[in-house]
Amino acid sequence: MNDPSIISARRNRDAWMWWRIVLLSVLSLSVGIVVYFWFTSNSQPQREGDEATVQPSERSKPYKEPRPVPATRFQDASGRQFTLADFKGRVVLLNIWATWCSPCRKEMPTLDRLQAALGGRSFEVVALSIDREGMGVVRSFYDEIQVQSLAVYIDPSADVMQTLSIIGVPTTMLIDSAGREVWRGVGPETWDAPDIVAMLRGKIAQASPPLK
Repeated sequence: MNDPSIISARRNRDAWMWWRIVLLSVLSLSVGIVVYFWFTSNSQPQREGDEATVQPSERSKPYKEPRPVPATRFQDASGRQFTLADFKGRVVLLNIWATWCSPCRKEMPTLDRLQAALGGRSFEVVALSIDREGMGVVRSFYDEIQVQSLAVYIDPSADVMQTLSIIGVPTTMLIDSAGREVWRGVGPETWDAPDIVAMLRGKIAQASPPLK
């Protein structure tokens, strides 16, 4: 006959081993859940179609040398076709955005005020929508926030994303009067902030003559 004390000890040992397995399994599952949510919250932002919405604001430093801008086609509210070459001779702040992009919607009034303050023969804000639903949603949004100074521009094909190597919206490019990209910023910004307005005034004043 087995000693009762030995049987009891074995049972206690087996129970302890079982609980260790359970505890380790729960701990592993908890760590996995934490890692999963951390990764998903820090990976690519939400998307609409193939375009990502970019949350952080990054003020880009000017490039050491201006960069050529590939030919980019889009249209205005009347359906007239444009390229960025049509704006050569002016400093252009090109903002790529969409109505479904929350950061884009938030910064749009500041772009409108910037255009009101600086827009003219030497400078223009080109707010280029990539809404696939077409001109109607852009006009509705402009009416909603009472845009006064920005013109409506749209590329419903969103080809501009690939042409200009844009990874998400909003993305903003500063293009000099010769049609060259001098810097690029990713994420929303307060575009009518005094320091930005002063910087842009300086760029306008220093604008190089257009290439012949």
